[in-house]
Amino acid sequence: MSRVTELLGSKYPIIQGAMGVICNPELVAAVSEAGGFGLLATAFAVDPEILRNQVKSTKALTNRPFGANLFVMNPLTEKFAQVLAEEGVKCVTVSGGSPKALIPMLHHMGIKVIVVVPTVDVARGAEAAGADAIVAEGAESGGVQGLKVSSTMVLVPLVVDAVNLPVIAAGGIGDSRGYRAAFALGAEGVQAGTRFIATKECVAHANYKATIMESKETGTGLVDMGRFRIRALRTPLVERMLKGEEATDRAFAGEAIEASWLEGDLEAGGLPSGEVAGLIHAVPSVGEVIKEMVGDGNS
Repeated sequence: MSRVTELLGSKYPIIQGAMGVICNPELVAAVSEAGGFGLLATAFAVDPEILRNQVKSTKALTNRPFGANLFVMNPLTEKFAQVLAEEGVKCVTVSGGSPKALIPMLHHMGIKVIVVVPTVDVARGAEAAGADAIVAEGAESGGVQGLKVSSTMVLVPLVVDAVNLPVIAAGGIGDSRGYRAAFALGAEGVQAGTRFIATKECVAHANYKATIMESKETGTGLVDMGRFRIRALRTPLVERMLKGEEATDRAFAGEAIEASWLEGDLEAGGLPSGEVAGLIHAVPSVGEVIKEMVGDGNS
């Protein structure tokens, strides 16, 4: 058993990335049932009790381990952590800011902490702060990114060399080739986000999934949000944002997310996605994705 599977309690060292409101309990449970480690998301959450209900709903669908992502910039993150502890969640990922204040609190609650990092320096800082593992997330990944990033191919081996913790590769991973490549780079597990959006169990609207499948490898762009950037599919709306012709402040929050991600209105908001969208041409089940990814002899 690898250090990552031991930490997660899963069959395979595969974490499903946290993708906001489309991390529905059915998706999370399906990932865990298929041998991966499903994650609920809190980046855009506004009510700890809604998160509690999501945890309970996921528990009703699987008795296998699953976790959640805690987004540091969300002001309710500490309350979300308390809910997760009360509901028996044993492992989380932390992203979107410094984990220094969260790690001791989470450990006191009996929760293991995997920190998502964009650079070697941040990885070293997370290790010093007491992280249990690292997700090294390359620039290919979808969603929130920092202003200083490097590719997965470069970042992962550098982080592996820099820390003594298990390293999980993220960014550009969507099939068995990316899975095997991550291990060749020295990682002990992978995190995949975009690939799990385009699955039958994900609640994302059919228009979102279709836009992923229609995308080329150049079909995403980095939208400047000020303190950070968001990699999203180059819909007409996002193209206007990239040209400075459209404001970005409402495109990835609140009503815009509901309307675009769940209801399919591509003019309402942006659709986060990694560059791996260029490799995605079908909407299989979660089980089919994971089975293809691990292949024979790669578990």
